Amino acid sequence: MRSEFDDIRAHITAEPPRPSELLELAHSLLDDLEQLRTREAILRSHYLALLTAARATMAADAAGHPAPLTFLQHELAEHGQLPDGEQAQRILSDAVAAQSMLAHLDEPAGPRRTRVARAPCAAESAAVCGAERLSPRG
Repeated sequence: MRSEFDDIRAHITAEPPRPSELLELAHSLLDDLEQLRTREAILRSHYLALLTAARATMAADAAGHPAPLTFLQHELAEHGQLPDGEQAQRILSDAVAAQSMLAHLDEPAGPRRTRVARAPCAAESAAVCGAERLSPRG
């Protein structure tokens, strides 16, 4: 199956040879896009395998399987991600912090504050001269 990148590359290659920075840039960008597309496909594949293992683990637990974690343990071991005893507490702490941050993503943000340009200092306001004043954004 031909991709849009193949079509663009064929069009660029069909151009008469001429030294052009734009053509070189286009080739470079196409190469980068193809590498990114490949990386995305690999990451999607790993995500799907992990999701499948997690779902199989939960199904095995629900079905009363004697070792429901087998699926997840196998998938994590495949990628060298099984935690050892020393890592367990740090991983649990990170997971709690991540859940807390994700829970706060839906909360509305407070008003943002911006810097206001400073006025020239007067003799009466020498105490605040040079101090940054903040005001809420409108």
